[in-house]
Amino acid sequence: MEKLKARAKRLKSEVTALYYAAQDSRVPWTAKGVILFALGYALSPIDLIPDFIPVIGYLDDLLILPALIALALRLIPAEVMAAARERAAREPVSLRKNWLFASLFVLFWIAILSAVVLALLKAFN
Repeated sequence: MEKLKARAKRLKSEVTALYYAAQDSRVPWTAKGVILFALGYALSPIDLIPDFIPVIGYLDDLLILPALIALALRLIPAEVMAAARERAAREPVSLRKNWLFASLFVLFWIAILSAVVLALLKAFN
């Protein structure tokens, strides 16, 4: 249980560091997009798979969020990430659930679902 608590604390610290890294002008726009998506997903009260579904509900939090963070970390220059981690240690930010991010996240999934439905309709016509 202590291992899980330590990993959760590290994950929260990495999310805060990503927030600070996104503000750096040396970070490419692709990384900023991934960071925005990762932060939106982390702070959104709406999950891809609802948490009330046994086992699978928490699977997205255990797989998707760490994968997004890992992708963002690969796209950020090492010196920028080191500075962001230092700043996160000095200046922790309270990143709360945000309904604006949740709304944007829902709109994103509606757009993807609409595109898939349109593609399927075109394919079968």
